[in-house]
Amino acid sequence: MNNNQKSISNKHKSISYAKWGYIFIAPFFVVYMVFQFVPLVSTFYYSFFEQYMDGLTQIGPNFVGFDNYVKIFTPDSMGTVDVLKYLSNTVIMWVMGAVPQLVFSLLLAVIYTSARLRIKGQRFFKTVMYMPNLIMAAAFAMLFFTLFSNIGPINQIITSSGGETFDFFANKWSARAIIAFINFLMWFGNTTILLMAGIMGIDQSLFEAASIDGASSWQVFTKITMPLLTPIMVYVAITSLIGGLQMFDVPQIIGGSSGTPGRNTMTLIMWLNNYLGTAHNYGMAGAISVIVFIITGVLSFIVYKTMVTDDSKPKKKKGAH
Repeated sequence: MNNNQKSISNKHKSISYAKWGYIFIAPFFVVYMVFQFVPLVSTFYYSFFEQYMDGLTQIGPNFVGFDNYVKIFTPDSMGTVDVLKYLSNTVIMWVMGAVPQLVFSLLLAVIYTSARLRIKGQRFFKTVMYMPNLIMAAAFAMLFFTLFSNIGPINQIITSSGGETFDFFANKWSARAIIAFINFLMWFGNTTILLMAGIMGIDQSLFEAASIDGASSWQVFTKITMPLLTPIMVYVAITSLIGGLQMFDVPQIIGGSSGTPGRNTMTLIMWLNNYLGTAHNYGMAGAISVIVFIITGVLSFIVYKTMVTDDSKPKKKKGAH
């Protein structure tokens, strides 16, 4: 075999297949750049412009600098800063739904994965719990809007029991509670399945050793389950927060586009949609989108730092480089 043949043979042997990995993941980055990154940059860019419809007349785009951001944080005639009011509405309704959801889902996940209880039919229960997540949020909201209306079944039960009709949607806390309960019902099944997967991923020998040592169920839960489940809990909490800040369809149906009563069910995305869909004010909508993006990042960071402790972080081995 001559030198040329040897060099060709060596080239064939040294072919790298790493390029195929880049080829397979390239479609994701292309789609991300076209449909997410470019619109994100465009939104940030147009937030510095005045651009809206005045009747049939298109105004702008005219560069106005930070004027849109100044308007967002300018108090109205009543002294209310809209962005702060709508942020508080959104966070309150998210907390009212997310906290019970996490607690209830964690309880169910621990029960269904308990080796001591050995509950049968887990596949059936997983399917039943996940089914509400498959129903459109708008359909869920319309169902509850009908149930709690002034002539709905709930008020009929109240009046038939000798009580007076209660307008659930005229009281801010009852309206918020209904919205939070709908979100709870829709997402607790998904959260339960995620937490069950996290618990089943824990080495079962740890639970067996704890049982042999005589540890109680509470000790196993606090000393083994929760610390090792922290990464999944952080993921669930942050994704729930992101989804909560983007809450739109349920409060839109329950409280209408004005967020009745008294704009107390108006969320940040509903406020954004009013500028985007009704007023066609793309500059203000872009500025609100940037503000929501920043708020989401800050709150997600706070949740992460709150839930992740030094004990839950992986420790480096001594002498490792």
